[in-house]
Amino acid sequence: MTVGPFLADTHIILWSISDDRRLSEHHRAILASDAIVFASAASVWEITIKRSIGKLEAPDDLPALLPRMRFQPLAITFQHAHAVGNLPPHHGDPFDRLLIAQAQLENLTILTSDSHFARYDVTLA
Repeated sequence: MTVGPFLADTHIILWSISDDRRLSEHHRAILASDAIVFASAASVWEITIKRSIGKLEAPDDLPALLPRMRFQPLAITFQHAHAVGNLPPHHGDPFDRLLIAQAQLENLTILTSDSHFARYDVTLA
């Protein structure tokens, strides 16, 4: 198993919060291990936006909940935002593109089930 550090995609965060059956055994094992797993501010932003417009149900206390679940915070820097512009246009989701840029710049392995991520130069788990 890869030892990380990792960056959790937004759906991995949501599935871990709700103990969703779609969370793979591989991802569960990583999340239960001593590996460092980051949650990006971009994911909190995405969840909050989609929650506020009724597109998903999620807890409203993510800033307190995620550290209790052992997710480490990953802020969005100027460099992260700028690097999005250098990514090829394989995928239009701005939140996913920011996660990819963060993973590239911070040398993180992305925990995801999203097949779009495989088209980018980033390590996946």
